[in-house]
Amino acid sequence: MRGPLKLEVWKMGFVNYLDALKLQEKLVSDRKLCRIPDTLLSLQHPPTYTLGKRRTDHNLLIPASELKNIGAELHYTQRGGDITFHGPHQAILYPIISLREIGLGARNYVEKLESTMIELSSLYGVKACAGQKGETGVWVGERKIGAIGVRISHGITSHGLAFNIDPELKYFKHIVPCGITDKEVTSLRRETSTMLPSEEVIHEQLISCFARLFGYNTVVWKENPSILSDHEEIA
Repeated sequence: MRGPLKLEVWKMGFVNYLDALKLQEKLVSDRKLCRIPDTLLSLQHPPTYTLGKRRTDHNLLIPASELKNIGAELHYTQRGGDITFHGPHQAILYPIISLREIGLGARNYVEKLESTMIELSSLYGVKACAGQKGETGVWVGERKIGAIGVRISHGITSHGLAFNIDPELKYFKHIVPCGITDKEVTSLRRETSTMLPSEEVIHEQLISCFARLFGYNTVVWKENPSILSDHEEIA
């Protein structure tokens, strides 16, 4: 019988994408060696485009040389999925968890990430659902509200989900989001008629949805943990 599950949540605020990537790599290594419990990074990024391991550069619709002019960066990753955008007013969760310990396969894991964003949307009267075949992420009708791109190494997860609270949607016009043409990107602000609370509250609600759906009995919160104090070797 499976024992109680503990999740450690790091509330990190704004973090540069490469710093977050290096931190994830270090935490994945620590999780493989059972040095840390399942850990969830909750954060936001400055404007950043990322490409998955399929390297679908053709879905970036602006020359890379012009990204600096719009205040954005471009980074290549080893996650699944296609090109996506990360930026302010977006809730990002990076789970560093052992799928074996919680008894999930890759498909079930992705489905629970989808359900996490669907449940959050429902708190604000927004009916979201998982994409149709070939459509990753979470959708409100034909409009995408949440993206998923994951990596799983020896049963340990990294990367994760990005939920649009109220980002600048103009940034999405420079890409074919997740490689899916003729579809719009939307946000919670655009879809709900409910007055939204602070973004911190929404981040915490997203974390609570995640913890409940994944069956964590204990959640330990860490406010603004230092990226480098215990991890200087990742820099």
